[in-house]
Amino acid sequence: MAVGARDYIDKLLVEKYAKEQVDNHEQTDSKYSPDEVYEVMNNASGNMINYFKLSQRLAIACYAVNAKAAEYRRVQPVAAAG
Repeated sequence: MAVGARDYIDKLLVEKYAKEQVDNHEQTDSKYSPDEVYEVMNNASGNMINYFKLSQRLAIACYAVNAKAAEYRRVQPVAAAG
């Protein structure tokens, strides 16, 4: 895989943005500590896991209720016309 500008437009973009500078995100103070962010992420993932488990249990329970309430009938086979 080649690195660098391959055509005229890429070369112009490289020239345009070569001197641009961005803020270093590590030098700014964050409103939230990393521990708080990780705690919120952990809580969110725990909630999603619990939601998934509960939805599976509910699906199993609904399937069982529907199966128990189902009424099955025998269907007479259709005689072959001939």
